[in-house]
Amino acid sequence: MTRKKPNLTALKITFVIILLIILASIIASSFYIYDIGFKRKTPDLYTKTFRLAEKLLQSEQSQTIQSIQAEQAFSVMTLTEPLALDQTINFEQIENSQSWSQSEFYETWTIASEDKLNLVGYYYPAKVPTTKTAIMAHGYGGRGMEMEQFARFYSEKLGFNVLLPDARGHGASEGNYIGFGWPDRKDYLLWIQKIIDSVGRESQIVLHGLSMGASTVMMASGENLPEQVKVIIEDSGFTSVYDELAYQLRQIYMLPAFPFISATSLLTDIKAGYNFHEASSLRQVEKNKTPMLFIHGASDSIVPVEMAWKLFDTCKVDKQIYLVPGAGHGMAYEIDRPAYETIVSEFISRFIVP
Repeated sequence: MTRKKPNLTALKITFVIILLIILASIIASSFYIYDIGFKRKTPDLYTKTFRLAEKLLQSEQSQTIQSIQAEQAFSVMTLTEPLALDQTINFEQIENSQSWSQSEFYETWTIASEDKLNLVGYYYPAKVPTTKTAIMAHGYGGRGMEMEQFARFYSEKLGFNVLLPDARGHGASEGNYIGFGWPDRKDYLLWIQKIIDSVGRESQIVLHGLSMGASTVMMASGENLPEQVKVIIEDSGFTSVYDELAYQLRQIYMLPAFPFISATSLLTDIKAGYNFHEASSLRQVEKNKTPMLFIHGASDSIVPVEMAWKLFDTCKVDKQIYLVPGAGHGMAYEIDRPAYETIVSEFISRFIVP
């Protein structure tokens, strides 16, 4: 009895079909990740939920509620999932409640980015004229005025002017995609120049960023910053967009970075003009020449604390690191506000003239 020979043509066709299915799955996943993570969000329930989470953080609810809602609000990969919140809460009432950023006098500023986007920022002049200005950088999915707790600290306790820009793709600023700090770094060079033009050549500027905003100011640190930028403070920033997305994909979906993140990086390069490997806080910090304070929650489950140490070790200038026990992502200020303010104030005072 002779053994039947395998049909090589059928095997080849089967292999090609399987290969095409895998390729289609990778492409589909890259579009999915781009749409939920990088495409500009529309004002829907999830945006309102993010606003609510911010309000709850500012009203100093219990630490457990803060950590859960803050980590979900800042999570890149879970933005399409509603938070477990009481649906009877009146979102509109929360949105319209008077806050410090709304009640204080401010000017609305605009600039044009290198790629011709109209970007919006909110400038709060100090009660007493000063050369000191803090430029804030907000987190993923937020807007400038949501940095008001930090802005109030700089304004009322340190006597600074404060500028709260809306990042591209956020708030009132134009842009169809989220830059995760990389294109934003050049936008911040323009905001810095706007402050110098308005306040004067004697300006003393602090850059202070939270989460994605922390990576924004770190990415800006590697550029040729004007001498007026005296201090950079990053709170909960990631080492690179690739590292952060790879970590999220591994934690949430238990999937490897390759090929999914690599494919999304290629798509983002086509659609938004940057890839995940070049969007590196780590490489920019290595070139940094400005004193930098690193802040991170020791219990951060969104951006692991190992990233903070890696960034700190890479930085070659005057630096300090402040880790807050029990603090989740972006929660250091809420968990230990007195210590946070003291450490920030003392670090700034080393480099800025009163």
